[in-house]
Amino acid sequence: MNSTKGTYITLATFLAFVIAFYFLGFWLIFRMGQATPLMLSVGAATILTCLVRKKSLSELGWKWGSWKVQWKSYLIPFAIASVAYLLIWSLGGGDLYNSEFLTDKKQSYNLSEWNDLSIFLFHLFLVACISFIMSIPSILGEEIGWRGLLVPELSKITSFTGVVLVSGILWSAFHWPLILLGLYGNSDTSIYYQLFFFTLFIISSGTIMAYIRLKTDSVWTAVMYHGASNIFIQKVFTPITITNENSSYYIDEFGAVLALVATVVAFAYWRIGVKEFSSLAQKT
Repeated sequence: MNSTKGTYITLATFLAFVIAFYFLGFWLIFRMGQATPLMLSVGAATILTCLVRKKSLSELGWKWGSWKVQWKSYLIPFAIASVAYLLIWSLGGGDLYNSEFLTDKKQSYNLSEWNDLSIFLFHLFLVACISFIMSIPSILGEEIGWRGLLVPELSKITSFTGVVLVSGILWSAFHWPLILLGLYGNSDTSIYYQLFFFTLFIISSGTIMAYIRLKTDSVWTAVMYHGASNIFIQKVFTPITITNENSSYYIDEFGAVLALVATVVAFAYWRIGVKEFSSLAQKT
């Protein structure tokens, strides 16, 4: 069979299984009260695709590679979130810091005598280490699909620009029903506003992740990036921010600032990727 035709069949098989398992994962969200089944549904679709298409699971990028690159994958989303929230706090999109959040943490950690800075640093350490590690199984469940299978397969038939756009849009679309049904996002801005900036953020993040994945042949870089992005945004920067009536337009994955900062970083990676993976452009 022609290799290009085989790649298209693999991609079509993967997408068919993703859609089929999506309904099961979506149903389980309501049964279990968490998104883990939906995330793992991508992994299930990936494994079945490999079985049906007789692809070795080793092709999903299991090698660890350089620790330096893994740390870089972990710290880039932290840097993006740090810059974004510094801009938000400076420009009035929110204020630092939410003392009620820290008071709740003192109670939940049973450390009521600690001062705010100490409890914040302790919380940061716990989420950066323990919460991150605990999130790895569900994150890996998604990433063996999006960056383990999808990105490398797309790189066989299209340019780096095509890889990041197609993979980014598909990854975004995976979340759209959750936003449209009000299960994910906020209640203060319009659905269209949230969809636009969330999609921009996801495509930008996916661009960085796709570059590192193709550069290193390691899916673990995507796991590190994805997990760190979720942890630092959802459990540190957003909750530590004092919100006002306009904050929803700027903060979190559905606001403008984080998406725009991520876009700037992604643009730099896209330019590098277009040059370094120029051979992919010849496939379009």
